[in-house]
Amino acid sequence: MAKKEERARPEMLSVYLYIPNIVGYMRVLLNCVAFAVCFSNKTLFSLLYFFSFCCDAVDGWCARRFNQVSTFGAVLDMVTDRVSTACLLVILSQVYRPSLVFLSLLALDIASHWLQMYSTFLAGKSSHKDVKDSTSWLFRLYYGNRIFMCYCCVSCEVLYIILLLIAKNQTENLLNVVVSTLTQISPLSFLLALTLFGWSMKQTINIIQMKTAADVCVLYDIEKQQKKP
Repeated sequence: MAKKEERARPEMLSVYLYIPNIVGYMRVLLNCVAFAVCFSNKTLFSLLYFFSFCCDAVDGWCARRFNQVSTFGAVLDMVTDRVSTACLLVILSQVYRPSLVFLSLLALDIASHWLQMYSTFLAGKSSHKDVKDSTSWLFRLYYGNRIFMCYCCVSCEVLYIILLLIAKNQTENLLNVVVSTLTQISPLSFLLALTLFGWSMKQTINIIQMKTAADVCVLYDIEKQQKKP
């Protein structure tokens, strides 16, 4: 028994030290530093936050390249994504009014992804991205087309960064700032419009994801009740 435990410990340590997982730890560290300076140095925050976001693709590539795909790594990746976005949304809720807009986006983001992960477990699937049986073409397109998924995810994060950068004080009216920026003919207004479209697609997909996952949970309950004697 003791020998088995001794063999298990090095194996556990090796998973923690997988290259993609080390990249994941770096992402967490970058986000910690970024949020520490988010109000005192918005430019530095934006650079660190976006670099951490881009590393999301790096750890995935490393996992496939070095054959170091792990459940721990997948969970670390998703938790880092969700927590970093949630923190940024909380900050924006303190900068803009009405703050409920960003808090609602935070709730939708967490609820849709948590339900999707749990429904994946109930359905016995190996990945939450396996949505081939979904009736929604937009949902299937999102998880089936990396370019479209990348556009939607990048749009969300870039939009939130832009909103933080263009805020002049902590009592900004969200609608006024967005409209004012869009009406200006500039590269910033074009980028804002481009990210707004991708952001709207992502929120629509989040709603579809949450409803689809909830249906899976309900169907599981119904099947479980029917099997009872």
